[in-house]
Amino acid sequence: MAQGKKRIAVVPGDGIGPEVINEAVRLLERLRETHGIELELAHFDWGADKYLNEGISLPEGALAMLSAEFDAILAGAFGDPRVKSNQHAEDILLGMRRGLDLYINLRPVRLLGAHLTPLRGRAPEEIDFVVFRENTEGAYCGAGGFLKKGTIDEIATQEELNTRSGVERIIVAAFEYARAHGRRKVTMADKSNVQRFGGDLWQRVFKEVAARYSEIEANHQYVDAMAMFMVLDPAQYDVIVTNNLFGDILTDLGAALQGGLGLAASGNIHPGRVSLFEPVHGSAPPLAGKSVANPIGAILSAAMML
Repeated sequence: MAQGKKRIAVVPGDGIGPEVINEAVRLLERLRETHGIELELAHFDWGADKYLNEGISLPEGALAMLSAEFDAILAGAFGDPRVKSNQHAEDILLGMRRGLDLYINLRPVRLLGAHLTPLRGRAPEEIDFVVFRENTEGAYCGAGGFLKKGTIDEIATQEELNTRSGVERIIVAAFEYARAHGRRKVTMADKSNVQRFGGDLWQRVFKEVAARYSEIEANHQYVDAMAMFMVLDPAQYDVIVTNNLFGDILTDLGAALQGGLGLAASGNIHPGRVSLFEPVHGSAPPLAGKSVANPIGAILSAAMML
């Protein structure tokens, strides 16, 4: 985050969300006191309680307000068993990701201590990579439908959307990150051996973009092979770029390698615009109020925001 006073929208959410975000906010306030970081924090009560009491998930005009008045959003976790299908959580999170065009889901996978990983004998320097997950398209675009629903002949379709502009900008972001942070290799994961159309687009664009960054090694792996090698040889990875669905799966595997979801941070980013930072873990309502929730993911997300 650039210098100067910054306005942060804080959305604690549901379950353990307020607890972990409270610890992250304490850290931000301490940094403000000790290092002179100029931050103005504004808290918003968007979550299950507001949805149940008022029928409002993401208020009208919220996205325009966030874009115009804030530099970043720090969110907790969303989800509550009182809300059927967690509709409010989808409205809030997907509403911000899509409405603010947060096309980069940045997920660092970094082992803080050898005792945290389930992989025996791995040192922290062997598990240190980042994943760039396309965050607005792919299999999560919401396209699809039913034919003859409820009958023995029912057909359900779930479609995947890949645009050239969407694919190119996430791949460019991965290479730009590698260049800026001294990372030497970008690996793209896909399943182009069976997903012929979307895979072909990703392959072509990846090769075109890689040619602009001759100092960075460009590599390709099928996603099933990558899942295997992330366990067998995680040290080979520097920067990974992939689509929405594969990124969702691989990043949770990465979280396990670093010690669990409680240690995982994420950023939903559009460079130069207001972006969303949040821990990866869920709201875990049964743990709320018991002082057992791990705030490290929220704290690392706040650090990423800065």
